[in-house]
Amino acid sequence: MLYVVGLGPGAESLMTQEALQIIEKVPTIVTYATYAKLISELIKDKNLVVTGMHGEIERCKKAIEIAAGGEDVAIVSSGDAGIYGMAGLVLELANKSDQKIDIQVIPGVTASIAAAAHLGAPLMNDFCHISLSDLMTPWEVITKRLAAAAAADFVICLYNPRSKGRPHHLRQAVDIILKYKSPATVVGVGKDVARSQEKKYLTTLKSLDDTQIDMTSIVIIGNKNTYVENGEMITPRGYVL
Repeated sequence: MLYVVGLGPGAESLMTQEALQIIEKVPTIVTYATYAKLISELIKDKNLVVTGMHGEIERCKKAIEIAAGGEDVAIVSSGDAGIYGMAGLVLELANKSDQKIDIQVIPGVTASIAAAAHLGAPLMNDFCHISLSDLMTPWEVITKRLAAAAAADFVICLYNPRSKGRPHHLRQAVDIILKYKSPATVVGVGKDVARSQEKKYLTTLKSLDDTQIDMTSIVIIGNKNTYVENGEMITPRGYVL
């Protein structure tokens, strides 16, 4: 069996019981170096296959190879395995392989949910996820999605918002969104959520300082009804109070 496991945002307390059980059960863990550090105490007695940045295909192929050899194995990544995680790539590669293996996807807590819980309740109405990384998706496609989501007044969760290689994407995204949303729209930022160096703060679209945001951050942009009260970011569900 090949298990594709989502670790959640980083803290063991936010890992699902199923994820913990799988990690304890399997003899071999395939992962990225940063994720191995997050769960170092849980995997110290395991056989480890660790690759660096941009080694996703290599990791998935290795996990498939191990499972095809008759050994249970887990490939683990942060967040949820099916949201910008390894689940899709594992299934795609397995379907192209001559080896027939059993695959089970183990869900985890994705960044938007973890950040939302720490910021208040910003996801109480319709929302969407958009990654600003153009490594896999053309920037032209991303900008169309940003415009459509903003025009429809979704709460927008921006993944991979800003990196050294693309320092201006977040600013460009905000400029697009400002064509449809008010400058006073509430924005919540979570950085290193559920990790020791966690930071969170609330601001507005107009005042958002993109230079303070990096790849370990998630940006949640509210809809027209989102407000702040007692330090909490709240998007009303629509109940008549």
